[in-house]
Amino acid sequence: MKKEELFRHVIDYFEATMPVAETELHYRNPFELLVAVILSAQCTDKRVNMVTPPLFKKFPDAKTMAKASVAEVRESIKSISYPNSKAEYLVKGSKVLVEKFNSQVPSTMEELTSIPGVGRKTANVIMSVVFNKPTMAVDTHVFRVAARIGLTTNAKNPLQTETQLVKYFPTAKIPLAHHWLILHGRYVCIARKPLCEKCGLTKWCKYYNQKVKAGK
Repeated sequence: MKKEELFRHVIDYFEATMPVAETELHYRNPFELLVAVILSAQCTDKRVNMVTPPLFKKFPDAKTMAKASVAEVRESIKSISYPNSKAEYLVKGSKVLVEKFNSQVPSTMEELTSIPGVGRKTANVIMSVVFNKPTMAVDTHVFRVAARIGLTTNAKNPLQTETQLVKYFPTAKIPLAHHWLILHGRYVCIARKPLCEKCGLTKWCKYYNQKVKAGK
């Protein structure tokens, strides 16, 4: 099967079963999403959503967070993974937002990655979700699901996965496809034992046909 055909089947499936796919992080504005995405690194969205409401009550915007001490922010996020480094990122990043971007979250990769704590994946999330740009953020779910289905071939890192996915997903579908793959990986194509019996992609899935169906 050609790659274009596989992607067509995958798009058709998700459009039918998941026409609306959005981030599960709770946020009310670009600043809150940026903070939530930084906090979500190696942490569940569920945990982040428990922490952010009181955090944003104390520090509702970049200006207030920029004036906070790292210790104050750390106390508010202490149940999150790596609270020390993330608290430092949030304070330093807020200062950059205030001083360099007039307290507004920027919209380009170069600008976003100049903010402490923001790497390519986080920048892609912001550009996709906030600014509806055709960017593909690759987390562990996207990396795993894309490889298992066969959407990517021999991708050894997130950038290679991203490059292959944006090549074949139609530009207008990329922001949605990002969430399709994340949610599919979170609830169906889980890491240790994928729930293939609940998946409608098995007919075309490389992992299913080479390992599960073959009994390997």
